[in-house]
Amino acid sequence: MKLIQEIKKCDICLPHLKDGVNPVVTAHPESKIVIIGQAPGTVVHRTGIPWDDKSGERLRQWLDVDPDSFYNTKKFAIIPMGFCYPGKGKSGDLPPRKECAPKWHPLLFDQLNKVELILLIGKYAQDYYLKNRSKRTLTETVKNYNDYLPQYFVLPHPSPRNNIWMAKNEWFEMDVLPQLKKEIHQILNP
Repeated sequence: MKLIQEIKKCDICLPHLKDGVNPVVTAHPESKIVIIGQAPGTVVHRTGIPWDDKSGERLRQWLDVDPDSFYNTKKFAIIPMGFCYPGKGKSGDLPPRKECAPKWHPLLFDQLNKVELILLIGKYAQDYYLKNRSKRTLTETVKNYNDYLPQYFVLPHPSPRNNIWMAKNEWFEMDVLPQLKKEIHQILNP
């Protein structure tokens, strides 16, 4: 896609990014599933490969897909809220930059004509796309994932930093992940 090449040259956030720009985004006009996460972390910033870290490993397990399928742009478009690594904050990475989604997401979605499902990973993506439809907390939103189907499937971030959340919310692995896998398999293997 020509638009991806244009995005890869984007530097509107450069003054705010201590580690420089390296927009990480993938898409194809035939992408069936769109993954909207937060922003690349340090590993992804370095490699330029989306979800090329422990969070990506867990996400692929949740989806029950292998790396070849995951990185096949005809299957998955990966469009984060912020395309570049935002830098370190006091308790982890800074929030995604706010310039990317309003500037680039509508242009990308205009070219994605085969999308059957959008995964909204984490509160930033959920609040942006669900607006007033998201619940008070991420936990409540994810617990009520059925409210957003068939367009959106809401998920917590798969980061290992969320292991405590996972342990406290066993229903996620028992109830939500089986439904997620079912949705993904129905789209990829009709």
